[in-house]
Amino acid sequence: MDGTNTQSHPKLQKFLDKFTEISVKIGNQVHLRSLRDAFATIMPMFILAGMAVLFNNVIFTWLFHGSTLTKVQVWGTAITNGTLNVASVLIAPMIAYFLAKNKNFENPISAAAISLATLFVMLAINVDIVPNNSTKTVEITGAALYSQIGTKGMFAGIIVGLLATEIYMKLSKIKAFNINLGDQVPPAVGRSFTVLIPSLITISLFAIIAALLAAFNTDLVSLISTLVQEPLRKVNTSLPGYLLIYSTGNFLFTLGIHQTVINGTLLDPLTLVNMNENMAQVAAGKAPTHIINSDFQTCYAQMGGTGLTISLIIAVMIIGKYRPHKDVVKLALVPGIFEINEPIIFGFPIVFNIPMIIPFVLSPVIGALIGYFATAIGFVQPLSVYIPWTTPPIISGLLASQGDWKVVLVQIIILAVCTVFYMPFIKIAERVAIKQAEMQNA
Repeated sequence: MDGTNTQSHPKLQKFLDKFTEISVKIGNQVHLRSLRDAFATIMPMFILAGMAVLFNNVIFTWLFHGSTLTKVQVWGTAITNGTLNVASVLIAPMIAYFLAKNKNFENPISAAAISLATLFVMLAINVDIVPNNSTKTVEITGAALYSQIGTKGMFAGIIVGLLATEIYMKLSKIKAFNINLGDQVPPAVGRSFTVLIPSLITISLFAIIAALLAAFNTDLVSLISTLVQEPLRKVNTSLPGYLLIYSTGNFLFTLGIHQTVINGTLLDPLTLVNMNENMAQVAAGKAPTHIINSDFQTCYAQMGGTGLTISLIIAVMIIGKYRPHKDVVKLALVPGIFEINEPIIFGFPIVFNIPMIIPFVLSPVIGALIGYFATAIGFVQPLSVYIPWTTPPIISGLLASQGDWKVVLVQIIILAVCTVFYMPFIKIAERVAIKQAEMQNA
């Protein structure tokens, strides 16, 4: 194995082993795994919403004007309403399904249905709206607003998906609650009656909670948004919070544990909320406000792969002399352009390679700081078009910023700085590899 031999440092090895063990346990925790599975499933819908925002606010405005533009933009608005603006409705049943599946519950699709029903049970009965061409607020009943079930309600969807499913599965295990109609009825009908009582109890329990909250003039979506989502988002998507969490995830990757164990749980849902709000603001004709969002990671901190390894590839191509490293880089170049960097992480390797751990963890910090301050001083706007994480550098900046060339300039600066930063560590890694080869052949 390339890199410094940790066996000669038993305390370090013991620490790494324990750290790895704890991280693996966290990564395999069933609720966190279900959360990641659910977000992975609905991610294409949010990417589609990003494309709709791009077409509505950039491409269509080049091609159409006046009433024609308004009519054409219905296409993008309809997509946004069916994806971005129903985020909680999408996430709640997906979490329920994967949690039930990961816990080997025999009827996971029923858990998804219960979760979805429970989410609507928890929505406010009466909502305030401002009619068009009016300044007065009007209270209406029997409406579910996009503002309730969209980005604002995402954490409510997550919590309902987890809690309702756990309660429903536990009640389903109580034999006294199971109704058996025999083998004469169709299987689908039989399964429905088997979970009838657990379904009734689960939804009724949440309806009681909804009634209690209504007595205090509030509802679950508003409560979770105020007490959970917003405080957590302020911490985790602040610059210090983001850098700490993201760097910890990258450090895990150097131990062979994928960075999504940490980042996928603590960052992705919150940066996605910021991303969705930016897209909604742009769709409404306003300026985006959240600097740290999903695109921020793709375009600045994770450009060309976790650890900004595209810079490592460029640096090896410029100064690399060690043949095995150059061979790995040739194989890793094309995947690296599309931000797939497992070949370089495990082939170079970076895993357990002490000289390479430092730039791998710190290069994204450099990229994030440059991108953040370029945005904070107003040189570029916060990114506002959700793009796939596999989008290549430069193209990612153009798409995510609605065609702003200054974002591309920021990306080029990040690539240049991180390439230079990687160079001395590559030289150290080469010397270590050569020395180890000589010792093994001696």
